[in-house]
Amino acid sequence: MVYVFFAEGFEEVEALTAVDLIRRSGADLKTVSVMGTRKVKGSHDIPIETDLLFEEVCMPAQMLVLPGGMPGTKNLKAHEGLCRLLEEQYMAGGWLAAICAAPSVFAELGFLKGKKATSYPGAVAEEDCGEYLEKEVVMDGNLITSRGVGTAIPFALKLIELLKDKDTADRIASSIIYRRN
Repeated sequence: MVYVFFAEGFEEVEALTAVDLIRRSGADLKTVSVMGTRKVKGSHDIPIETDLLFEEVCMPAQMLVLPGGMPGTKNLKAHEGLCRLLEEQYMAGGWLAAICAAPSVFAELGFLKGKKATSYPGAVAEEDCGEYLEKEVVMDGNLITSRGVGTAIPFALKLIELLKDKDTADRIASSIIYRRN
């Protein structure tokens, strides 16, 4: 199972691009609210109804995904249960993915120490990771990070590659008229 976590103020494009493309791949994915209600409003006032509340998440999971956005990222960081779940997933070697400001959650939890990572400019300090890269998507071990709205498609396609395979990611890229590098 893939879980994408939603908090009030999430970045709609980042979250929904990942949800849409991963579901096209056939992977099992559920959207999860950490707000105590299934209806969560994005940073641009677009309301989304999630599949689950945080309390309904069943672990283990194949991948946990954090969209960015403000104050969504701050709200994700403030959720103690989510932080515990991320730590469990990290320690078990399971996939963790974050885009835009959300890699700062990984930095705060200490996951990026000695790792290559990227984020929205300024969201992750260079001293919080081993090497900060200005690439669309950076993968180091079980961590996948990306930069923002403009990198949402390559981010989602990389997640599909990991969850399924490169052929599936290429097929989906072609179907949405997206040219991969």
